[in-house]
Amino acid sequence: MLANNFKKSLLAAKVGLILSTGVTGVAFAEDNQTGVQENVEVIEVRGIRRSLAEAVNTKRFATSVVDAVSAEDIGKFPDSDVGEALGRIPGVAVSRQFGQGQQVSIRGASSQLTLTTLNGQNVASTGWYTEQAIDRSFNYTLLPPELISGIDVYKSSQANIVEGGVGGTVNVKTRKPLDLDSGTVFASVKSVYSSQSEQWDPAYSGLASYKNDDETFGVLAALAVQETDYVRRGNESLAGWNGAVSANYFLQERERTATNVAFQYAPTDELSFDLTYMNLELEANNNNSSFWIFQAGANCLGENPDGVCMLSEATAATPTDNPSWLQAFARRAKMESETVDFGFEFKRDTFEISGRIGRSEATGGTEAQTNYGGLIGSHEDRYGMIDMTGKRIKIQLKENDYRVGHWNEGNPAVAAWAVRNQPNTDEETYAQLDTKFMLDHDIVTAVHVGARFTNHKVEEDNFKGLANIQRDANGAPILSDANDPTSVIASIADIAPAQLYGNGVNEAGFEYITIPGPHLDAMFNHTAQNFSEYVRDRSGYAALEEENFAFYVMADFSGENYRGNFGLRYISTDVNSDYYGSDITVTGITDSGNFYGGNALKSKTLSNKEADYSDILPSFNIAYDLDEDTILRGSIAQVISRPNYQDVFARSSLSGYDNENPNDQQEVTGNPGLEPFKATQLDVSYEYYYGDSNFASATFFYKDIETFVTSSTTPNQSIGITDPACNCDVWNIVNRVNGDGGDVIGLELQLQHAFDNGFGAIVNYTYADSSSEETNFDDRIGRFSDSSDHTVNLVGYYENDDFGARLAYNWRSEFMIRETGFYSSREHMDFGTLDFTGNYQVNDNISLTLEVVNILEEDSYQIGISGSDGLLKEETKHNFPAWSYVGERKIALGANLRF
Repeated sequence: MLANNFKKSLLAAKVGLILSTGVTGVAFAEDNQTGVQENVEVIEVRGIRRSLAEAVNTKRFATSVVDAVSAEDIGKFPDSDVGEALGRIPGVAVSRQFGQGQQVSIRGASSQLTLTTLNGQNVASTGWYTEQAIDRSFNYTLLPPELISGIDVYKSSQANIVEGGVGGTVNVKTRKPLDLDSGTVFASVKSVYSSQSEQWDPAYSGLASYKNDDETFGVLAALAVQETDYVRRGNESLAGWNGAVSANYFLQERERTATNVAFQYAPTDELSFDLTYMNLELEANNNNSSFWIFQAGANCLGENPDGVCMLSEATAATPTDNPSWLQAFARRAKMESETVDFGFEFKRDTFEISGRIGRSEATGGTEAQTNYGGLIGSHEDRYGMIDMTGKRIKIQLKENDYRVGHWNEGNPAVAAWAVRNQPNTDEETYAQLDTKFMLDHDIVTAVHVGARFTNHKVEEDNFKGLANIQRDANGAPILSDANDPTSVIASIADIAPAQLYGNGVNEAGFEYITIPGPHLDAMFNHTAQNFSEYVRDRSGYAALEEENFAFYVMADFSGENYRGNFGLRYISTDVNSDYYGSDITVTGITDSGNFYGGNALKSKTLSNKEADYSDILPSFNIAYDLDEDTILRGSIAQVISRPNYQDVFARSSLSGYDNENPNDQQEVTGNPGLEPFKATQLDVSYEYYYGDSNFASATFFYKDIETFVTSSTTPNQSIGITDPACNCDVWNIVNRVNGDGGDVIGLELQLQHAFDNGFGAIVNYTYADSSSEETNFDDRIGRFSDSSDHTVNLVGYYENDDFGARLAYNWRSEFMIRETGFYSSREHMDFGTLDFTGNYQVNDNISLTLEVVNILEEDSYQIGISGSDGLLKEETKHNFPAWSYVGERKIALGANLRF
């Protein structure tokens, strides 16, 4: 047993030495009897192989089921996007709704069931989009890859890992100054071209690290700045609004700034302290311009089973009711996440003790939103075909070029509405203590005991603008709707459409229909003049506080050819939520402070609901060495993910109010008493390691999700409120409840091989079959969100002393996307991207890089696949091509400087 364990330890030491110095060329002279290393020659190189070797080392010597991504060098991650890099790992799928990898799902579970930690602790995060529900997932758009040393993905659990990931846990690691050579300096400059914005955008990053000669004190500072104009073109639908379809142009001006400062102090070999500060900031001002075409009045040539027109033609004989409608949502938005973390570690021969305290706080949301729209063009301009029989909407019009001069001459007014301010906050304070006691025992080698406490607060607020009374040239008031004080019509005497539109032209949708660009500053200025009062929409306010306590005990064990751990984690959570209760007995705006949904009131007094839950989560992990190169690994554990904040908020709110579609009106009520998602998971893997960094593996996994969070919907109910937009007096009552879960069963296959001539390949495939009760989802599709049955990664690379290149293809089969608000539920069709990265080492200090993302410009197609029994709007049913977006290719040229 000792000889076998010594061989493992020696191998680990070899690999550790290689990785700690960035070595791929190492000559070892080993005494076969004593195992002593002699005459070690170290040649320092960096690159693809080093990164892969480190990732293999992490996987091989972990006790649980872990995969990893490692930086190829300081400031150089395998992909230019953190989310995309994670997508190369088997079992991990990436969602990128707005161009970048925003969220990740693991092994068939929703992205909301993935826990992301930064150096082992939670990271506060908010969104910028008013239509996006607040959840627990981390937005990877905030995180630049230049600041990261590596990422570990834990697919199985163990007692000393922070709870919260039914799918898995992603731990992002940053660099520490005592791990680097003193005087390490890195700087990079990059220019990124987008096929959609058709412009080059700059990105800069830098890192400097220092430590004293005794290596007892170190400090590191890193900065990454990126400016990007992200453009998304697509075709969207809103069938309930006179059969409307739209060509869209979305522009977001992103400015991302990330700062990381780390201190380390190690006065002795036994004692060390560290302090880390990280600030992640994203300004995300944007406008979403939509050119809406109405099918009402056109000749319908084909319908789906629910009677929705799928193919229509408008001619002189069949004029449509309205000319086209052009509108622009303008938003000033921002996200900022700030984390301060302090820790210590004390090690002796017989015990170890470590602790962490910290705070992570995020602010964000939409600082200001306004929406302007008006009639543009004529009936004749819109003669043509609207075809929705394929995987995307096809728009064929007589006129595809619209300018400011096309504003409808009979009605040149522009309406402003949906004026709001939606700030969000998310903060967590935490304290953690971990101990490890080494034992002189033949089997149980150590016992871990620890505890963790967190206080987590989330708040979402919502303020709506009330319009001033506008008057025409004769002094008459011109409210757009006497029942809706949140909108106003700008008369020709007040402001001409050309003052709000005409900022160049935008090319919208797949057909690149030309539409006037909005003057955002003019829109915000006009809004400020006409909406001087903002009042809290009390249906949109919610606050939540969670106090979480966890205690664990875990034992390490080992013997001849095996090692592992087993343990228990106890968790306890207290929840309370503040909200405004309903008072729908009074209607009208008699008190602006009571504004709620246009014509209903909320109580002036905050209410509160409380709940709590606790659980014990067992885990067991074992790795058995079949021989020196082959490992059989097994794991079984119970895991939880806490419900999304949006579901736990105690508030009741109206969704779909002021909507002409009679199927969109919902009263949605959250539930602080929801139990968390809970699953029992099993993993069995066979791993074969050969050569320096080559391996092949097969992993079977199974998740039995026992507790689920879902909706209970009662349709066609009267709640005493009439929606004036459609004169609808019946609503769908939606309550958040716990339901039966489901299961995920799957297989992961991996192969990584490096040839002696510099070439290498990585191949992995994941099959994940997820199923759930159909009644868990309003779309009545019994599949978990974000879950693809099949995911494939194919990577080929070449590397020598001066040059490295990698060509990577990632493909995933169709998957469900479920969101609240406008976008609802739909299936994203299969999607694949081909990417290239290359670098050339000019000399010891300078290298040049080239990256191309989505070389083939793969488009995004999202279709509604619900049946007639789905409790959703028309464009989410019967393979309706609801939303589709033009593929974007990105090209990045960069230069790196390293000392």
